[in-house]
Order: sequence, then structure tokens, then C-alpha cells
Amino acid sequence: MTLLFDKHQPITSPALVPIVDDIGEDSAGRDELAIALINNMPDAALKATERRFERLIQAAAGRIRIRFHCFSLPSVARSGQARRYVESEYRDIAELAGLRVDGMIVTGSEPIADALHQELHWKDLTALIDWAEVNTHSTIWSCLAAHAAVKHLDGIARHRLDGKCSGVYDCARIGYDCLTNGAPQILRIAHSRHNELNESELVARGYQILTRSDKAGVDIFARQYRSRFIFFQGHPEYDALSLQREYMRDVARFLSGERQDYPLIPANYFDAATECTLRAFEARARVDRDPTLAAGLPGLTLRPDLAVGTAATVLFRNWIGYLKRSAAAAQSGPSEPAQRLQGP
Repeated sequence: MTLLFDKHQPITSPALVPIVDDIGEDSAGRDELAIALINNMPDAALKATERRFERLIQAAAGRIRIRFHCFSLPSVARSGQARRYVESEYRDIAELAGLRVDGMIVTGSEPIADALHQELHWKDLTALIDWAEVNTHSTIWSCLAAHAAVKHLDGIARHRLDGKCSGVYDCARIGYDCLTNGAPQILRIAHSRHNELNESELVARGYQILTRSDKAGVDIFARQYRSRFIFFQGHPEYDALSLQREYMRDVARFLSGERQDYPLIPANYFDAATECTLRAFEARARVDRDPTLAAGLPGLTLRPDLAVGTAATVLFRNWIGYLKRSAAAAQSGPSEPAQRLQGP
């Protein structure tokens, strides 16, 4: 899938995208950027993740035309239906090496293995990390992809948490950086992960911490390689209902016997009355483990001061600005051909 975001010619459906042969096209000399989304999210979140990033990029682009390409690593485990969707709607990952890509966003995936190197898509992901360092001006690595990138690049291992970090956390800006310029001093960012990276280990290897939470730890951090790599431990792109969908998915898995531990209620997310309702439901579910119980849950109410996702537009507007400046600088200097994307 390739979408062209143009303020003068808005595109509301992939079916309306002009047919353009843009393989190998160099857009750096025009007021246009090429951004690739490598969407590795699990099947249930695949389309929602795609839509969220499309909207974010479109809202943040201003007058800059964005050519937005969607890919997914073929080694990510998928159902037949989801695989057919990717094959019909996304571009083949083999085509990435033929594109001039200014920026790239690589999502995480639902962890399957205990160790990162045991994940089915580890080899494809590390090959992508190496390619992005040479062939993008900047790449955003999200959640599990961020953990994989620092492991591959600098040998920094993630650490298993005692319980899942799930909720909306106040994340404070640390110093000045062009990515967070104009953002509030405190950003409310959704987190959803079972592992974390140690701040002292990141700083010792030259990573710059941009935002952190007293309760959730490191949030956004960055490091300059040949490309500027930005890492999200949280999910600034999440909409207000994303954590609720994940929580109800995990409750359903507990009720059906797919998981043995009952999920934690996301922190700082539901209002007080809803938290009481969910705790009472948990007590009942532990005694009467029945998949039909979930149908009896009343409507859930989020906290009125949630403000999740509001920082994302600022972050992505600044990121697109960085891509534009970097593309202009590269256009004025000697250019190098894009490298082929290869596995190890």
C-alpha cells in the first residue's frame, strides 16, 4: 500500500491513490517525503495501527506531501486472513530496497519467545536495523522493535518486569531536543510492555534520554548513527481506547484458559467507579472462569483527564521537520545509492 498525503489533493481511500511507478524515485529534491511503516503488530491491532500512523503523519505533515508506504515483515506469525490482507494491501518488503525512504517507523509485535533472538522475525528485524542505519535519515523503533534495536546495535539487554507495565504515565521532558520542541513539559504517554531497558545502561552506551517517567522509567530516547534512531518504549500513537482493547483481550484470554494470570488493570486509565467494577469482576472470574462472563460487563469509563495521544502530533510534526531538513541537506551534497536489504 502506498498513500499520497497532499493537503491540496486529499486522499480518503487507498483505491483513489494515483498509480505511480515510484520504485527508485528520489523525492528529496521536492517538497515531498517518503515514509515507510513496517507494521508488525499482531493481527487484531494490524489495521488500527496502520490507521493511527496514517492519521498522525497526515495531521503532522502540514504542507509537505508525504508518500506513505506500508510493509510488514513476512516472518511475523499471522493468521491466514491477516496474511492475505498484508499480501493484497501492503507492499512486498523486498521492494523496500528500491525505494528512496526518508524516514521509517518500525512497530513492535506481540512477544512469543522468552528471548528476543528466539522471535521468528529476529533475523529479518536485525537486517532491517542495519539497512535503516544506512538508508534513512531517521527511523523510529517502537516498543519491542526498540528493545530489539538496542540489543542488536549495542548488546543492551531488556529486563523482565515483575508485572506488565500498562497504563498512562506522566513522562517529563529531559533537556532540549528538536523532537520534543514545543511539547508540554509533562507528556501523558501510554505504555504496554512486559520488559524494560535500564536507563544507566542506555546512557553508558551513548543514548540520549528525551523523556522519562518516575513510575514507568525511560519513555523516549535517541542516538545518532548514520541515521538518527529514535526509540519509543511507550506508545504515543495510541488512541484513547487502545489500552482498553488490549486489557479486554487479555481478560478474554484468561477466561478461555489461554493465559493463567489475570491481567492488571491499566494504571491511571479508568475512572474510580470503573476500577471498582473491574476488581469485582476479576474476583468473580477467578472463581467462575467462563468465557461468557465478559458479556456481562457494563460500559467502561475512562478518566476524564486522560489526554492520551495528544503529544503525538507534536512529536511527529517535529520528526517530519527533521526529515525535511535532512533530505534537503543530503540533496545539496553527494548522494549514495541505496543499499540492498539483505538478511544476515
